[in-house]
Amino acid sequence: MVRIIPMASSIRPSLSSLRFSAASSRFGVSLSSFYPSRRRLSFLHLGSGEEKSRSPAAAGNVVQASTAAAPENVLEWVKKDKRRLLHVVYRVGDLDRTIKFYTECLGMKLLRKRDIPEERYTNAFLGYGPEDSHFVIELTYNYGVDKYDIGTGFGHFGVAVEDVAKTVELIKAKGGKVTREPGPVKGGSTVIAFIEDPDGYKFELLERGPTPEPLCQVMFRVGDLERSINFYEKAFGMELLRTRDNPDYKYTVAMLGYGPEDKNAVLELTYNYGVTEYEKGNAYAQIAIGTDDVYKTAEAVKLVDGKVTREPGPLPGINTKITACLDPDGWKTVFVDNVDFLKELE
Repeated sequence: MVRIIPMASSIRPSLSSLRFSAASSRFGVSLSSFYPSRRRLSFLHLGSGEEKSRSPAAAGNVVQASTAAAPENVLEWVKKDKRRLLHVVYRVGDLDRTIKFYTECLGMKLLRKRDIPEERYTNAFLGYGPEDSHFVIELTYNYGVDKYDIGTGFGHFGVAVEDVAKTVELIKAKGGKVTREPGPVKGGSTVIAFIEDPDGYKFELLERGPTPEPLCQVMFRVGDLERSINFYEKAFGMELLRTRDNPDYKYTVAMLGYGPEDKNAVLELTYNYGVTEYEKGNAYAQIAIGTDDVYKTAEAVKLVDGKVTREPGPLPGINTKITACLDPDGWKTVFVDNVDFLKELE
């Protein structure tokens, strides 16, 4: 696995098959994220302008929710909430080129596509199964923008495949870039490889048997691992699945999620010794998570010092209830009402 610090890159072992000790101490966005004047009517397209606005009715719902339960009850509820990683959103410079690469080289399916010409963007949803049961990718193409800055904070996506070597050969034949040839991880036996898609996003290929969730990891870097673990456990209700400290390579990692990583998509948080801040660029956007109650979700985020950037409530026009927040490092997550999400898919 590749460890990237802000100014340089070096090799670090993969985490996917190593044993870990428990630590002591889990939508499409167009350029409206940078231009608040553009509004979105879909929960899949939240700009900063929308996140700061809410209707009086929505505000009233927030007040009502805030007085309905004691803080300790809200945090207990988070642990019982029915949550699932829905999709991960990022921007690409050529949508057709990326769809071709993901479908032909990574074996994904194009689930749906939509063009919003009045807002000058197009979305494509890709994955290994339907959105109501799988973690999927949502790509955003903004008209006329062919390049983005991935930054130093985002790491990679993980994809489980049954034969890494064959997948790499296919990727090479299609002109893809392989940055780490297939082979066992250092200190383990699982075969991995690293590749880059046409926009420079990194993918770790992990050799596994059949799995219900091939799109299995999203990795990004954090400045204080203990603080991040505490936040994702308490505010998001995630479980700390495993951790590993590697002083030789000067990094520590934690895997968090809503179930075993051989059956569920997980977050891989990486802390590089002494690095407390990263450049996020404007390419990677956010993760979306399903919840039974966006109001209680926002309360929990606030209780553990998270920043709610879009107060909970229904979106104008479609009435899908959402809330958006930032973790302590500024990584964005959007929570979507489970029932409303299924209605949107219909």
